[in-house]
Amino acid sequence: MSDTETSDLPETDAEWREVLTDEEYRVLREQGTEAKFTGEFIGKDDDGTYRCAGCGAVLFDSETKFDSEGSGWPSFDDAVEGAVELRRDTSHGMVRTEVVCAECGGHLGHVFEDGPTETGKRFCINSCALDFEENGDDR
Repeated sequence: MSDTETSDLPETDAEWREVLTDEEYRVLREQGTEAKFTGEFIGKDDDGTYRCAGCGAVLFDSETKFDSEGSGWPSFDDAVEGAVELRRDTSHGMVRTEVVCAECGGHLGHVFEDGPTETGKRFCINSCALDFEENGDDR
């Protein structure tokens, strides 16, 4: 469970628009995608925790992040247990697996079965859907 109680989450689109930036809203609430190589977390390799930008739920640990060799988005080989839900996505004429925050339902990105680590997973996640908390932060 994150620091945000589910009952404190926005309930309407108008409420979500008040708490998210335009880009966060487009990605998290409208299943958008940020442009390749524009996200702030692509090359980040600091130790810490990645949280949902919508609700603050812990999603990924920096130990699971890897360089996806040019995919254009931050990549992780695993999510924190119970933190994300996977959904079938047939948009754009293809079948993919969408990754959403289990707490607020925000769209995070997609997961693919071509990861280079032992999990075989590549969670391809939009930077604007994430907040980063460096290890040792008092937040």
